[in-house]
This record gives sequence, structure tokens and C-alpha cells, in this order.
Amino acid sequence: MASAVLKRSALLKSVAANFRIAVASRAYASVSVGTDLVSAAPDVSLQKARTWEEGVESKFSTTPLRDIFKDKKVVIFGLPGAFTGICTAQHVPSYKNNIDKFKAKGIDHVICVAVNDPYVMNGWAEKLGAKNAIDFYGDFDGSFHKSLDLGLDLSAALLGPRSQRWSAYVVDGKVKLLNVEKVPSEFKVSGGDVILGQI
Repeated sequence: MASAVLKRSALLKSVAANFRIAVASRAYASVSVGTDLVSAAPDVSLQKARTWEEGVESKFSTTPLRDIFKDKKVVIFGLPGAFTGICTAQHVPSYKNNIDKFKAKGIDHVICVAVNDPYVMNGWAEKLGAKNAIDFYGDFDGSFHKSLDLGLDLSAALLGPRSQRWSAYVVDGKVKLLNVEKVPSEFKVSGGDVILGQI
């Protein structure tokens, strides 16, 4: 029993160390205030959360970034993955619980994006009871996050290529505010309360 506890403790320390190593060289993304997201990722589309049946019916359609951001005020936040700890318990709720305040500030859409397929994102949104408040999108191959240098290798936690934890306020495709956590296990600057106070 003691041996198993020691092994688990060593594994957790290794995972934490790998998190720090993975982000130490790139704690901040190349995307910055002023970046035009559509121009930065011109050939990238996201996948709106949906059931498998809806996916088949839509012929597995995707949504170009210009359709998401053009002529709109959008708050978008990215996170390492659906159904994971901080993402589920804190990150999404911080936006869901403030949705009326975002709307009062003239925000057209609040968007959650993660490196997951749209079917997982749909199941997660439904479990959180957040689908009517927040638009959930999958970045199934990570191309959106890679294009913005917001990707992160979380293989140490058995997650593989994922996203950093971040938030942005985007007007007509241009980034007006950007918050990126130093490590994905932190939840200090990317929450709904923080960006709501910045807008």
C-alpha cells in the first residue's frame, strides 16, 4: 500500500513537472492584442457542438472563423479539455453564471473551444446545462490553437496535444483583450469574472 502511494506521488510530481516544462518556454501565445483571428488562421474552421446524428445530417459541416467573428462582439475562452477538472468545475461555470452580464455589455456570443470533437463537446455542454448560454465548438485536430500558437502538449497527463487555458474579447475578428494562464492547472486570469471586468 505504501509503495503504491509513493508511486502515485512520484507520478503526480512528474506530471506537474512536465506541465511546467511544457509551458516554461512558451507561457504566452504569439497571438496578441490586435491580432485578426481570421487572417491568422485563414483556412481554419471549428466544429459546432452537436450529436452524431446532427453531424451526419449536416454532412459533417464546419464553421469558418469569419462566420463566427465577422461583425460580432465575441468573448471566447479555450481550455485543455472537456470533462476535465478545472475546466468543468470552474472555467465553464465562470462564464455560464455571468451570461446575463456579458449580454448586458453587448456581447453577441460567448464561445468555449477545446481540442475535442464536437460530439464530446456537445455531451459535456449538456451535462453542464450550459448549451443554451454558451456556444461550444470543437477544434478536433487542434489546427485553430496551433495557428494561434495556443497549443500545448499535455501527453504527461494522457491528454496529448491540447490547448492552453485562455480567454479573449474579440470585435469583428480582432483581439481586443487576451488572457493566457502560465500553466493549464492555474485558473487566475482566464475566468469569466476577470474578462467581464476588463470589457
